[in-house]
Parts: sequence; C-alpha cells; structure tokens
Amino acid sequence: MRTIRHPRRTARVVAAATLAAATLTAGATAATPAVAVPPGGKDVTAVLFEWRFADVARACTETLGPAGYGYVQVSPPQEHVQGPQWWTSYQPVSYKIAGRLGDRTAFKNMIDACHAAGVKVVADSVINHMAGPADPNATLTGTGGSVYRKYDYPGTYSGADMDDCRAEISNYQDKGNVQNCELVKLADLDTGEEHVRARIAAYLNDLRSLGVDGFRIDAAKHMPAADLANIKSRLTDPNVYWKHEAIFGAGEAVDPAEYLGSGDVQEFRYARDLKRVFQNENLAYLKNFGEGWGHMPSGKSGVFVDNHDTERGGDTLNYKNGSAYTLASVFMLAWPYGSPDVHSGYEWSDKDAGPPNGGQVNACYADGWKCQHAWREISSMVAFRNTARGQGVVNWWDNGADAIAFGRGTKAYVAINHEGAALTRTFQSSLPAGDYCDVQSGRTVTVNGSGQFTATVAPGTALALHAGARSCSAAAAGASFAVTATTVPGQNVHIAGSHSALGSWSPGAAPKLDPAAYPVWKLDVALPAGTTFEYKYVRKDGSGNVTWESGANRSATVPANGKVTLTDTWRN
Repeated sequence: MRTIRHPRRTARVVAAATLAAATLTAGATAATPAVAVPPGGKDVTAVLFEWRFADVARACTETLGPAGYGYVQVSPPQEHVQGPQWWTSYQPVSYKIAGRLGDRTAFKNMIDACHAAGVKVVADSVINHMAGPADPNATLTGTGGSVYRKYDYPGTYSGADMDDCRAEISNYQDKGNVQNCELVKLADLDTGEEHVRARIAAYLNDLRSLGVDGFRIDAAKHMPAADLANIKSRLTDPNVYWKHEAIFGAGEAVDPAEYLGSGDVQEFRYARDLKRVFQNENLAYLKNFGEGWGHMPSGKSGVFVDNHDTERGGDTLNYKNGSAYTLASVFMLAWPYGSPDVHSGYEWSDKDAGPPNGGQVNACYADGWKCQHAWREISSMVAFRNTARGQGVVNWWDNGADAIAFGRGTKAYVAINHEGAALTRTFQSSLPAGDYCDVQSGRTVTVNGSGQFTATVAPGTALALHAGARSCSAAAAGASFAVTATTVPGQNVHIAGSHSALGSWSPGAAPKLDPAAYPVWKLDVALPAGTTFEYKYVRKDGSGNVTWESGANRSATVPANGKVTLTDTWRN
C-alpha cells in the first residue's frame, strides 16, 4: 500500500483540446507551437524539480543542450495553494499558469529557450484532483489570486465535478476505492464526466499551444485507464508524448500495465531493484536487468534512480547514498532499458521542505541545489547513451560480486567498480582500435586491434568510453581568461558572468583569477562546447567590498573544440 503523505504524479502529455481557447481560465490565445530540434536518439530527460522557469531556460542553454539531453521536465506550472512546501505545487487551484515557479510569460520564454538549445519540454501535469484544505468551508486564495474552497474552484470546477466518494483512500486492494476516493484528502475529480474530460484536455492543449512537447501524468493509477485514454484522444495531437505515474504495488488492484495503451509508464520496480542490488546484493546480478526481472516492456517504460517522492520516502537511492547513487545513475544511462529520467533537486532534511529561494537557482551547488544533471559522472553519460543507442549489450564481464563491465556493440564500453578496492584488468571490448577519452575521468585510454585495453578503475568509480569521445582535448572545452588589472593589497580579481561556472552574475560565487603573472590575472574555466556567455571582471577585498569594471557586458562563445582565449584589460 502507498503510504505517502502528499500528492505527486507523473506523466508526459501534449495537449490538444476540444474546448476553444476562450474557455480557458488562463485566457489563452492561439499560438503556433515552437518546435525543438528533432532529438533523434536523445531519450534522456533532466527533471529539474521545483526550478523556476527562468533558471530552467538557462540550464537548457548552458548545460542540458550541450550535454545531449533530449528533454527537460518541469514541475507543475498551474496555479496552486500557497505555502513553502514542495507539495503545494501538486495541489491545483486553477489551470492558470501562475505558480511560484513563474508566470505564463516566463513559462513561454523557457520553452522557447529550451527549444533553441535542442531540448524538448515535458510538463508535470496534475489532473487527478484539485486542492483540498482541511476545512472544506475555509475560503483561501491561490498563488495566482484565485479564491476557492474545497470542491468549489470558480471558473474551473464545482462540487458536481468531483467523485461521490468524499473520504480518503483506505484500501489499495479495491480499485474503486483507489480511483474514486480522495488521495490524501484532495478533492478527487470525476474524470468519467464530460465536462471534466473536456476541461482537462483544454488545459493540456493550452500548454501545447505554448510549445510543450509532452506530459507526465501525475497519480495516473488514481484515474481509470479508459478515462485517461479518452482525455488524450481529445488533444490536438493525440500521439503526443505521455508518461504515466502508475506506482506498482504487489497485490494491489491497479496494475500499471493497464496504462500502456495510451503512453509510457514509469517502472518503479526498476528503481527499487537498483537500490536493493547496490546496497545489499551483487552488481553481477544485473546481467539481464529489465524485462528479465519482470519489468514492463523496455520501449514503454520510464526509468529513474530516484524521483522527488522516492528520494524522500526511502524506497530508492538518493544523493545521500554517495557513490552508490552516482554509479547507479551511470549504470542506468549505459544500460539499454527504458527511457531514463535524471532527477535534479535540492538538499533536504525536512521531507516537506520546499525549494531553496522559492525555486530560484542562483548557481549550482549553492544554497542547497544539488544539480545532479550537471555532475560530470552523470552528464557525461548522456552523450554515451546517445552514441550507443540501438546497440545491444556485448562483452559482459563481472567478478561475481560488485565489479561489472559491458559494451554496447561497437560504439561504447563501460566498467563500474562498486568494490572497496581498485580494479585493474585488461578489458575486452568490441571498440575499434585507437584512442578514446574516458568521459568519467578525462584520461585517454588506448584500445588495441583486438578491442582490448588495460585500465585501473578506482573504488566507487566508473570508466566509460564511446565513439563520440575519441579525444579528451575535445572534452576540455571552456574559456581561458587573462586580464591586466592593478590592485591594492587585500584585493583580488574575480570573473562574474551569465554561466553558473562564472557564478551566474553573483559576486559571492564568482571564481578568483590567479595573480601569479601580476598585473595579469589568469583563469581557465570549463564550459560546454558551443556555449555563448557574457562576463565582466570585479575587484573584491577581504571586507566584501565589490567593484565592477565599467562598460557593457563582455561576451564570447566557446568553440566546438578546445577553449576560447580572452585577453582583456580592466575598464576603469
């Protein structure tokens, strides 16, 4: 039985409605949807949980697009109940785009920026229920100014649109109880009713009109599969990408496979099994992981190491599990099963705690933002997966315990060492002879004419080679800064700019340049190939005083290979 305290759902859907745009609470107007660059084999989604839309836009440009992510999933955009907790985003008040993460304009700007970076956008969609204050007679105001009470959401739904069961779900072995009663006391929509179906379809079509490419359907198991199929059929593009959150529970009345007819389904057993193997069993057991373990068909399954619910509930690994978490992510991206989601959230001790700064990400690894999508060990595996797409598993090796290695046809090879000691051996791959960059460490590995190479993999780390990374020099993209600037004792020169590696314009996070060649200050900064960024130099002293150089922002673009060299003089 599910024992969560707060709602959460999952699904990818692209909207198309039978209602006219004028019927939308948001007051939508018709628009031609933007089209992302065709992703081809890019099936990895970065889930930027509770990120403000403006910061998602920057991430698409600076990290997700260059790394090869095909999709970004954003948290629910609709108006919701007020409050600092993360789960307030999953308690809708209306279908206006007016949540804490940004308004309609910010949402549209984010979609356009992500599309320009070649990244498609999936919206987490909450359509099973509406908000449910503890006192149904209390009158409250949502994040967009809408006044509402439980069962009465003016302009959207009334009590007649709710299921007749006004009690909390109590029996997961009874399908009617699961799908007609209230999830954690939230007002349950009657998705079998004509008005409700049309209204949901109108909302999804509105998102689609802004350029949304797909939907994650939250709490799908709490709605009959036939109801969701009907709603999807009303979309302007009934074939839009759609991913159901349908959590498997042994012996429960609702089987996640019921939802395969209208879209992908998240395979929760995958993440649970990874946790068990990485913590209590042997990685050698993963040789036939996926359908061989009773999981749903690979081509219809969404997979993950953790998500915002499971990391808090403890049924999967999370960032607190150290190298086991990182290596499980490496395995997921290397292994040819399902379509992977990379969860990227924030530190928490209180499981209800909302996002730092109300969702504003000033910089990765600051203010508690974990930015797992940008960890080298994880982000480097996105290109590995794209390169290996369509290639089967070959040359499997294991030590019978927690060290494994395998290839993906002639395109890629990975070794994972979850042991407590270093692993040194000659690995047998099917890679063509030549030099490759180990994208995990940045070291060059030479493969001989028989596909063999000898390497040492440190404990708790991995090695990953693929045909798209033959030279480590190409992977070392970035900018080389050199500025002539005089200072007084106690002052240093820093570089601030529009990229997170440059502090995202925050002087407190701006990296310091090296004064070894004073009055020339130098610094090399790793930046993704093709990144266009703006920057300025600042002087800082030990008391925290900051002086910016004068003039307009400087700008530069990282080349496809290597670094951009910038030789500047401080502007007084």
